[in-house]
Amino acid sequence: MTASNDTARAARADMGDDLVLPFTVDGLNVRGRIAHLGEAVDMAVRQHGYPEPVARLLAEMMALTALLGTTLKFQGKLIVQAQTDGPLRLLVADFTAPGFIRGLARFDEAAVRALAESGEATPEALLGAGQLVFTLDQGPRMQRYQGMVALAGSLQQAAEEYFRQSEQLPTRVRLAAGPLIDENGVHWRAGALMIQHLPPASGGTGESDEEERRRKARDADDWNTAQALFDTLEDQELLDPAISPERLAYRLFHEQGVRVFEPVKVRFRCGCSREGLLAVLRRFSPEERRRMVEADGAIHARCEFCANTYTFTPEELSDDES
Repeated sequence: MTASNDTARAARADMGDDLVLPFTVDGLNVRGRIAHLGEAVDMAVRQHGYPEPVARLLAEMMALTALLGTTLKFQGKLIVQAQTDGPLRLLVADFTAPGFIRGLARFDEAAVRALAESGEATPEALLGAGQLVFTLDQGPRMQRYQGMVALAGSLQQAAEEYFRQSEQLPTRVRLAAGPLIDENGVHWRAGALMIQHLPPASGGTGESDEEERRRKARDADDWNTAQALFDTLEDQELLDPAISPERLAYRLFHEQGVRVFEPVKVRFRCGCSREGLLAVLRRFSPEERRRMVEADGAIHARCEFCANTYTFTPEELSDDES
């Protein structure tokens, strides 16, 4: 797609929600992705009724995971977890190719409420110190890859540091999330933008020291320009359903030759099933399962991701008890 085509397409109406758009800025040696999530995060938040500070960070985590998960070139899964010593003990989101995402949070409700009431429910206060862990699951026959980075601030700061360490590419990440209120109620939205500076082409063996110095200086200027444009982005631009990712990419980088590519659709889907939970329950001993039976004579198992509750009778689990 040419830059002139970008101009025409950016003027169209919104492409829709729940997608990730890859793009390049050829004039600055930059590649990037924009995530634009509506219903995909709203379903995860709404089903649990999370407090607003928790919902905001979970939605950001899901946007980050979608941003990275859509780079998978195989039918695998990316799991991103924030494990912390703060009131928000765990944030986890996973992305299953080609485009399914889910997420959950575990937290100390009283501590979160106290921070919110005092106006101190910042990401730093909620998360405390911990680790941001990235796990790439390529299937049962492949070894899992796991990387981690210290978490001592915002999710986007930790993500930037992870990419500097793992890919050794200058990287900027911006995350935003918040509720949208309209005539139909409150709906959660999230957005993310990532740009990475690609290594410039070498000048070759015939390049003089002075030519190399100038090339490196131009390259540094290009990255500074890209970051300056990146820093003009406001949260509302990432969250506004009327501003498509394509239009946003053009708005930021049109003078530098932005090119956009086919977007990847994303939607909320939980992988839980009655059959799967039944298999898990059958791994417990008969005595352990008897202790799980509640007053109504059944075992109730609730999925933490989608909040669905499955009910099992002891008879369903007794086929291996002779």
